[in-house]
Amino acid sequence: MTAPTAAPPARSDSAPAPERSGRVGELRELARTTPGVLVVLTVALVLVSLLVGLFTALNVQSRAKALDDLAARSGPLSIAAQDLYRSLSDADATANSAFLAGGLERADVRARYEADIAQATAALGTAVAAREPADLADPESPLSVLSRELSTYTGLVETARANNRQGLPVGAAYQREASNLMREELLPAAQRLYTDETAVLRADQDRAGGLPVVEVLLGLVLLALLVLAQRYLRQRTRRRLNIGLLVATGAAVLSLAWVLIATTGVMANVDASQENGSEQTDVLAQARIAALAARGNETLTLVARGSGAQAEDDYQEAVGRLVTGGGLLARAQDIATGAVREDVQAAIVAQRDWHEVHDRIRQLDGDGDYLGAVALTIGPGEDGAAAKFDAVDTALREAIAATEATFEDEVAQADGALTGTVIGVLALALLAAAGAATGIWQRLKEYR
Repeated sequence: MTAPTAAPPARSDSAPAPERSGRVGELRELARTTPGVLVVLTVALVLVSLLVGLFTALNVQSRAKALDDLAARSGPLSIAAQDLYRSLSDADATANSAFLAGGLERADVRARYEADIAQATAALGTAVAAREPADLADPESPLSVLSRELSTYTGLVETARANNRQGLPVGAAYQREASNLMREELLPAAQRLYTDETAVLRADQDRAGGLPVVEVLLGLVLLALLVLAQRYLRQRTRRRLNIGLLVATGAAVLSLAWVLIATTGVMANVDASQENGSEQTDVLAQARIAALAARGNETLTLVARGSGAQAEDDYQEAVGRLVTGGGLLARAQDIATGAVREDVQAAIVAQRDWHEVHDRIRQLDGDGDYLGAVALTIGPGEDGAAAKFDAVDTALREAIAATEATFEDEVAQADGALTGTVIGVLALALLAAAGAATGIWQRLKEYR
């Protein structure tokens, strides 16, 4: 009796698996050998060198872009917004002064009003050109309000002027309406625009002057890998020096030093542009705005002729912002540097003189001498309110011009500190990659 034979083993389609796992195993075994480790080191160092160079260059380029924005956009736009507010406020005070003069205003007063409107229109055009169409689509946006209401204001002023020249009392109503439009619509919109542009300016300064954390970390990572590679080669080959890796290390050190020196210079210049430039400009601009508001309310009090109590209250509020406690002029003096401090001191003295003249104006008006009050308010004499206000405005204007010049100079120096840095970092990254590959390849050839 014969024993049953077993069925032949079934063929399996997974037979190639041992071959694939064998190849993986071979690669693993190769990676444990000195040549395998050297190949891995070569690939890693080349990739890391190139990636570090690329990301460092991108971060430096982002810093340079922020500096370009400071010089070409946010800086000029914040100045344009400030000029817009000043021109509008001065135009209103000048229009009120012209109205108080009666039928025929002085030619210089009329020329000043027209110059203010022209400057405001130009500054508004600059702001509009730099914004996206969506910013103008919103009817409540500052630019929309300014673009829409500025022509309305000038129309009301011209109507008031025409009626005033004919001796019609209705002219005063038109002038008050024009001034109310300025204070309730145009100036708040200009203030919002200035606030927005100042916020953008500060954001650009923060981007440009930030600590180079990413750049330093990337540079240190590359240096650490190069040091580890050299230690490994020294242990395996018993050779102390590897020219290629030394060149790569030198390139990495030079790149890191270049970035540190350049960004340190940028940070110093950006900090100076804030401390000696934009921060002082902001406080001085607020002081000038408050002075202009006070002058506008001073003249409007007389335009209202008997019903200007609110305008007088607004005058006192504006002056309070200038001098009460740690007022704007005191703050400006505390942070002022160089010749700016002298301009601020001149503004403080002139403001005191102006306020004394204002008290005499209110005394004359309260005693029933309306014409005497008008003459002291708008007259060309050196002892009048107009001359005293002009002295305040001139001192603040010169101080602002000095701080703006400092800002522009510091930003230009910061931009110069980064010149060639991006190209230099990329070139050194290529040199580091080439040096690492060449240095390790010389050792790999010994294992053939």
